[in-house]
Amino acid sequence: MQKYLVEFIGTFFLLIAIYISKDPVTIFAVLTAMIYAGGPISSAHYNPAVTIAFWIRGGMSRKDVLPYILAQVLAIVAAIYTTQLLGGLVATPSDFEISSILIAEILGTFALVFVILNVATAKRSEGNTYFGIAIGLVVLGGIYLFGPLSGAAMNPAVAIALCWEGSFIWTQIWAYLVAEFVAAIIATLTFLYVNGKE
Repeated sequence: MQKYLVEFIGTFFLLIAIYISKDPVTIFAVLTAMIYAGGPISSAHYNPAVTIAFWIRGGMSRKDVLPYILAQVLAIVAAIYTTQLLGGLVATPSDFEISSILIAEILGTFALVFVILNVATAKRSEGNTYFGIAIGLVVLGGIYLFGPLSGAAMNPAVAIALCWEGSFIWTQIWAYLVAEFVAAIIATLTFLYVNGKE
């Protein structure tokens, strides 16, 4: 089940990067970070054609093919819905809607924390040399994706600093803090589930 959830998460973030930004650098950044994060768990297919290729080659069990593809298709539906929801929320700095802040900061912070936990703390990633680039890439992708929606703080300290500096509004700080801490908890629970007992 953990592999299927990772396939959903990776496919979802790849697709919203494509749908929202259409920028190759953003897509590259998000996909690279998600491959580093999910690769040790599911092999990071994020593509039904890749899943079929893995199966034909003998790189995965036949029983996993349909669940992988179903997870990827569910991610397509979720990404389309999320993109439509976010489409009307773009604002100028200091004029973000609360709903925009909540959604964008939950998504961005979840992606960041999920990647950090998988590449920097998981036993299967011990001794890797890529954790820095994976974390940097997910931040880069998050800024491109969620910057127009919430300012892409993805970090309570950054949100507070940007309020202090004047880019964000103090009366909205609660939305950043709630979204970021909730996302961190969800990402951690997801990490613990997909990695099992280490």
